[in-house]
Amino acid sequence: MALRKIVEQGESCLTKKCRSVMEFNSRLHMLLDDLVETLAEAGGAGLAAPQVGVLRRACVVMDEETGDFIELVNPEILSQSGEQVGPEGCLSVPGKWGLVTRPSYVRVRAQDRDGDWFEIEGEGLMARCFCHELEHLDGHLYTEHIDRFLTEEEVEAYFSQGEEEDG
Repeated sequence: MALRKIVEQGESCLTKKCRSVMEFNSRLHMLLDDLVETLAEAGGAGLAAPQVGVLRRACVVMDEETGDFIELVNPEILSQSGEQVGPEGCLSVPGKWGLVTRPSYVRVRAQDRDGDWFEIEGEGLMARCFCHELEHLDGHLYTEHIDRFLTEEEVEAYFSQGEEEDG
């Protein structure tokens, strides 16, 4: 495993549609392992292959409940419902946040590292992460959904309000 450099907004690989993964081999396994290690080091919630310069339909998302990483190869959204609005950031747009509307529930179909199909569903942050990472695979960033970036004070106020409600 190795840490990979996370590319930032402005790099052309972030605006290109990724190709499907056709070979489930040691190169794919190494990419997935590197995505997990890079995401863990960066402290994010998800990371897609184009964010490390690889134009393949693969990403990883952290399961907020278990702390495990979910590997998604050739993922597609099967269904979605509800609506949530909240601040969203991206490791490829460091230090910036914007309010994004996403579904509150998402069901995804994907392949695992060995090519076996599975389905997974998520609500709240997990649903937001699935949508965010799958958009990367089609060459899109969350910044396309925002009117403006939030100030540091707005981000802090939003998260402290959430902590009080959970508290």
